[in-house]
Amino acid sequence: MNGMNAMNQGNKPMIPNSILKHIPEPLQGLFENPFFSAGFGLIGVGSILAIGRKGFQQSLIQARRYFFVSVEVPSKDKSYLWLMEWLSTKKSTSTRHVSVETTYSQHESGEIHTKVNFIPSVGTHYVYYRGRVIKVERSREKNIVDMSSGNLWESITLTTLGTSRQIFQKLIEEAKVMALDKEEGRTLIYSSMGTEWRRFGHPRKRRPIGTVVLDRGLSDLICQDVKKFLGNSQWYTERGIPYRRGYLLYGPPGTGKSSFITALAGELQLSICILNLAGKNISDNTLNQLLSSAPQRSIILLEDIDSAIQTGNGGGGGPTSPGSSDRSISNVMQYQGYSGTGLQNSGNSGQLTFSGLLNALDGVAASEGRILFMTTNHLEKLDKVLIRPGRVDLQVPIGLSTNYQMENIFLKFYPKQETLAKNFVERLPEHQISPAQLQAYFMQYSDDPHKAVNNSQELIH
Repeated sequence: MNGMNAMNQGNKPMIPNSILKHIPEPLQGLFENPFFSAGFGLIGVGSILAIGRKGFQQSLIQARRYFFVSVEVPSKDKSYLWLMEWLSTKKSTSTRHVSVETTYSQHESGEIHTKVNFIPSVGTHYVYYRGRVIKVERSREKNIVDMSSGNLWESITLTTLGTSRQIFQKLIEEAKVMALDKEEGRTLIYSSMGTEWRRFGHPRKRRPIGTVVLDRGLSDLICQDVKKFLGNSQWYTERGIPYRRGYLLYGPPGTGKSSFITALAGELQLSICILNLAGKNISDNTLNQLLSSAPQRSIILLEDIDSAIQTGNGGGGGPTSPGSSDRSISNVMQYQGYSGTGLQNSGNSGQLTFSGLLNALDGVAASEGRILFMTTNHLEKLDKVLIRPGRVDLQVPIGLSTNYQMENIFLKFYPKQETLAKNFVERLPEHQISPAQLQAYFMQYSDDPHKAVNNSQELIH
């Protein structure tokens, strides 16, 4: 009797009654089996559950593949900034984890105002757009740096139910329009950073081209030439002519060369890309990449090209011809000797060379659809090979003020004072005063045109 009780005790199920009562009756006998309870059955059930879980996960992956659509926007892409700005306007008031983004705007008076936006921080968020719920995943790689900006690499992944990407196209287009609306009527300035163009400062209010007074006819000459170029791409293609145009504005300091280019960009709704040949990371390769990747409808500006290309005497380690000279770009590139047969260069492949500059301007790999402006205070310092047709198609002298300029600049400051303007011009000689000097002088007497006339001799003493 005691043995039977012991056997019954030995056959007591290993599963507690509190759990066993939740198991269906047909399976309770299985769990009461001593061998099953000893562990073999549990191992089997665990395996079945593991296989079921893996199958469920695979089903989710397949469901996401066939029933969901996603798009990833990396921080390197220009649409990333559009999307971030768009998200700042679509954030839910229940979003508790946000990042701060400060933006700047310029009022008509020129005063700079700042605005603090809250955008979704790194993590997962949800937004509602065109009747669809969109999952927004913002991620940041801690160990990967975007070399073009120096910031940690980021990306945004958008996911929604469906099979068409059209909703993302509409979303990004809406974000683009919203961003561009804020830039309407303003000129964008870019500067080079490595092989990338980065926005420089805030968008500037467009300067009316009439506020920069050049000598009679010069403004119209340049403006009409650029307009003709922009509207004649097919003409260039049909004749096998490279579709690019180069301009050189030369003259003394303070004559309005850079100011006119800024006003021209505003007039034609173009951006300005300032290319600094003295940059420490500039090389033949990076120059080619920058020229080929400039934003559409932009002016590439090389200011004070005579300072970038410095000329010395004779010398130094390479073949030379009579009258030849050593040249360098920002003391980095060494150009030794020029003869009718070619250029000889002592720079290495990691530097910007004179031949590399020439090839970037009009070589085999030179970019198409490009508008390039150079400025210089010393035309005589520039080698003719740099400014020959094909590299520079139109050279325009921007000199010291003529009578025409002095009169019109006077009228800009003192409208409807034609008689005083003529009196002012009669007191001063031509080609001796820069427009910058005139502007500073008129600002001194901004409220009294009579004093501006009577004290005009201050400008030549």
